Amino acid sequence: MTIISTSEKETEEAGFELARRLRPGDVVALYGGLGAGKTAFIRGMARGLGIEARATSPTFNIVNEYPGRIPLFHFDMYRLSGPEELFDIGWEDYLDRGGVCATEWSENVEPVFDGNAIRVHILRMDETSRMITIEEKRR
Repeated sequence: MTIISTSEKETEEAGFELARRLRPGDVVALYGGLGAGKTAFIRGMARGLGIEARATSPTFNIVNEYPGRIPLFHFDMYRLSGPEELFDIGWEDYLDRGGVCATEWSENVEPVFDGNAIRVHILRMDETSRMITIEEKRR
């Protein structure tokens, strides 16, 4: 599915709509450059999962946890040099906790995702427009 977003609000709404279909244990891998709108998309996901807190980028923490109808574990892989570092911070434990794992900068840890990961590619077309491509594969 491809969505053209013309505002940050529309990017958040795309994340909200995806979240309505998510189940515990789902992994959402986001791809896109700086300023593409990955965090805005995840803010919408958080809202769709019943999370009241405003999701922010976990760049310095690597992971932010948000309780909700389904918990959200929001990872930023920007500073990781490879998948082995993800396992060092407890990736498998997060997968077992019954929440949704959403990852920014997923290209840095691509080998950890199996065929069931939902991949979201966000391409910045201009200052306000984004092309959001969602590839859903279900177990």
